[in-house]
Amino acid sequence: MYGTSAITAITAQNTVGVVAIHSVPPEIVLAQVRAVLADIRVDAVKVGMLGTAPVTHAVARALDELPAGIPVVVDPVMVAESGARLLDPDAQRALVDEILPRATVLTPNLPEARVLAGELSPAAADEDAEAEALARALLTLGPRAVVLTGGHRARAIDLFLDSAGDGSVISIEGPRHPDGAAHGSGCTHSSVLAARLARGDSPLDAARTARALAGEAVANGLRDVGAGAGPVDVTGLSQRPAN
Repeated sequence: MYGTSAITAITAQNTVGVVAIHSVPPEIVLAQVRAVLADIRVDAVKVGMLGTAPVTHAVARALDELPAGIPVVVDPVMVAESGARLLDPDAQRALVDEILPRATVLTPNLPEARVLAGELSPAAADEDAEAEALARALLTLGPRAVVLTGGHRARAIDLFLDSAGDGSVISIEGPRHPDGAAHGSGCTHSSVLAARLARGDSPLDAARTARALAGEAVANGLRDVGAGAGPVDVTGLSQRPAN
């Protein structure tokens, strides 16, 4: 198994912040996807940063051109780890209207869930109750399942809710790694989840594996890279002996 990419935006950034963003023209985004579909079998798709409404429309069209039954994981990339906003307001509306109904699994963190839920965002007595209510609100927007990740919560517990299930919210627990490095953790989580769906896992099993591997990547994160939030270590670089 291997990955292919359709680039939607080019960012100039480091561990401290995002300096500039250049959106790829929508027709080029669509052309990239079509080039892959014409030559390479696609077993799952992960949607990440979209940036603008025209690009979001192009990605929605590309999703409709996938073979039937291909799972689609949507990581609603809105804000970089440094705090820079990565999604225009018009693109946010297009994401809710056009991308979420096409999603097999939606993987927001807590701040993203609050924004996506918008007027559906519930009032709750505590963060745990709010998180569960947000997962339920997001499921009404069209994805077949929601994984609300726990990295931005007091307890680092992911919540899983499937429209095909019995309505129960399932907790996916794992340790928090306060001394780790988390830049890229959301992308890692959603990519692993998509890869496991491609291998035939159920959404819940895929979400459990994604939680475990993203947690390890944060724990082993490269804290000495840059002056800001260091990158996760997915490939075990920090564990390899120095030459």
